[in-house]
Amino acid sequence: MSCFRFKEFAIRQSDTPMKVGTDGVLLGAWTRIDGDEERILDIGTGTGVIALMMAQRTSQAEVVGVDIDSVEEARYNGDQSPWAARVRFLQTPIQAFQAEPFDLIVSNPPFFTESLKCPDRGRTMARHAVALPFEELRDAVARLLHKEGRFAFVLPLVEAERFIRLCEGVLRPIRRTEVRTTPRHPAKRLLVEMVHQDASMRTFTCDELMIGTGEHETYTEAYRALTRDFYLKF
Repeated sequence: MSCFRFKEFAIRQSDTPMKVGTDGVLLGAWTRIDGDEERILDIGTGTGVIALMMAQRTSQAEVVGVDIDSVEEARYNGDQSPWAARVRFLQTPIQAFQAEPFDLIVSNPPFFTESLKCPDRGRTMARHAVALPFEELRDAVARLLHKEGRFAFVLPLVEAERFIRLCEGVLRPIRRTEVRTTPRHPAKRLLVEMVHQDASMRTFTCDELMIGTGEHETYTEAYRALTRDFYLKF
């Protein structure tokens, strides 16, 4: 059985085509938690890893994970976690999901919208915006996000910029972090936090995160600090 162990929970991932990866862990650790969140939604939850990271970082929030594909593995992971009473997973397309507004929405959404599709259907659905086009993700977030809530996502840089443009007039960015693997490589990922266009929050921050120092398997202190509550190796 394939299992990825974190400090406070484990993720069984035998059946999912997309295993625990850096993108999801980055988003789960980077997303800002104010402490007063009561309802959190994870769109495209997969194994439930980001939802469980949200549960670990909050003391009382109800966390809901939604996915178009099977959520049986996510449910198992949630049931085995210390936060089983606060997390639940639903198999439904987000376009059809109805609920009261959420204070925080997170997503590691499908991408590579214009590239050739992978022959494996599971990875195609997870990595390509087939079941969830960017326009429909935007509309779902706008519909389900509290008027003063926040939406955080991670995408490859090009796709992230495209999604931000599609959100103009509906959602606006208030925070962004460009992610570089080493000093020698350009940014490959973008972490973004957005709010409703007419939300009261007006601050905007922009920064950069370096994962590795460039030496073999050596991580920067910033990356260690961000993820040390989760990774066993830190």
